[in-house]
Amino acid sequence: MFERFTTSAREVVRGAVQHAVDTRAEAVGEAELLLALLDRTGSPAAEVLTALGAHGRRASIERSLAEVRRRGGITGADAEALAGLGIDVDEIVARVEEAHGVGALAAAGSTPARAPRRGRRLARRPFSREARSVLERSLRMAVARGDRHIGDEHLLLSLTARPGVAAHVLADHDVTYIQVERALTTRATKG
Repeated sequence: MFERFTTSAREVVRGAVQHAVDTRAEAVGEAELLLALLDRTGSPAAEVLTALGAHGRRASIERSLAEVRRRGGITGADAEALAGLGIDVDEIVARVEEAHGVGALAAAGSTPARAPRRGRRLARRPFSREARSVLERSLRMAVARGDRHIGDEHLLLSLTARPGVAAHVLADHDVTYIQVERALTTRATKG
């Protein structure tokens, strides 16, 4: 499948791995893919994210992703739904952190990466089930659109197409699948 990725899409994947390394995440997930997309400039996805205002709200998006990580993967929408059932996620997180330290839930699914020995490369990071699903879905989206290659725009479409951490955080920042699709269509008709 990776042979069908454009240079830009490959750079997103490499960037996502680097974000996982930088944050000491055990695996590459949707959040890392989203951050790598936000790193891009001059690509189809970067143009769409700029047009939709996501690049201008990067700091807020990063804070939202960090908050989801701190809550052990529970998005704002999830927390709101649980609040409707009388479950206060912030209170639970506070109690867990009081007992086990700040970031205890963030670390629950991952272990800190060891610093590499001098001269050794960083260990590879596996892709989470969700991230693999995003990559596979991007292939299906490219084929459905009649595209021969998978570009970073297909990765962005895939991230926003199904519920997940990235889709929820982007939706909270007014970037949805429908808006991405429309922006890509508009971009294609102009170019």
